[in-house]
Amino acid sequence: MNDNDPLAVPQRRPRPADPADRPARLAVGVVGAGRVGAPLAAALALAGHHVVAASGVSDASRRRAEELLPGVPLTTPQDVIARADLVLLTVPDDALRDLVGGLAATGALKPGQLLVHTSGRFGVGVLEDAARAGALPLALHPVMTFTGTSVDVQRLVGCSFGVTAPEVLRPVAEALVVEMGGEPEWIDESARPLYHVALANGANHLVTLVAQSRDLLAAAGVRAPDRMLGPLLGAALDNALRSGDLALTGPVARGDAGTVAAHVAELRRVAPEALAAYIAMARLTADRALTAGMLKPESAEALLDVLAEGGA
Repeated sequence: MNDNDPLAVPQRRPRPADPADRPARLAVGVVGAGRVGAPLAAALALAGHHVVAASGVSDASRRRAEELLPGVPLTTPQDVIARADLVLLTVPDDALRDLVGGLAATGALKPGQLLVHTSGRFGVGVLEDAARAGALPLALHPVMTFTGTSVDVQRLVGCSFGVTAPEVLRPVAEALVVEMGGEPEWIDESARPLYHVALANGANHLVTLVAQSRDLLAAAGVRAPDRMLGPLLGAALDNALRSGDLALTGPVARGDAGTVAAHVAELRRVAPEALAAYIAMARLTADRALTAGMLKPESAEALLDVLAEGGA
């Protein structure tokens, strides 16, 4: 393996041979046994911890808990916290602050209890009420999309986690990530919003772009858009991760204003809802290609004129 290769696969840490051969070190509870909570708890169980309770309201959450956390009782959030040394708060971002405030106000939290949330958006500031009550706040965000199945547990091996914690708890936070098979990456509290938008912009919008391309290919009569796109997009992603802007190809990076004008006209005719996104991405691509020295200024001027007319 080339140690200087940013895409080299990190050496994966082996899982414990059998958690039954070693005593559980922490009693783990899950508040919100959804797509993220159940797999993370299962990973901690593989590392030798003991999952003692989980809460889940929906039928889907209950099914996930039955599959990934067999034998673990489903109960109320207050009961989960009463039983656990380490509590995973895996609820939607917008619900997290109110949940923490409510738990702190009712006295449910115990001094010295590890309280872990998995939101990418927040650091530990959102757990401030819990910290005042004596809980130990950690933010451990797995940089992965989740299905809520056993596949997720396997995908955690080598997965990056965005870690934010008080400095004194940093070793604990990073150790928990390593135990789940992940790779801890320290994120300052103030950088959490920028960190999260970077991930969302890449992963979420990538899905939208790919789905849109599939639809357009289908409209063009392509019988297997997935098969056509797979090799192309895989190569583009690999090249972009390796080379950044130097991986740019296509009519925008070449300054081919005539082709871009044809694209704009065709999208206006067939998929007008996609036109604004195409123009915005083409402008951003042109800016990056120009900065990277791949696009000549005179070509960029003609290209941007076409995009301005297309967006009018």
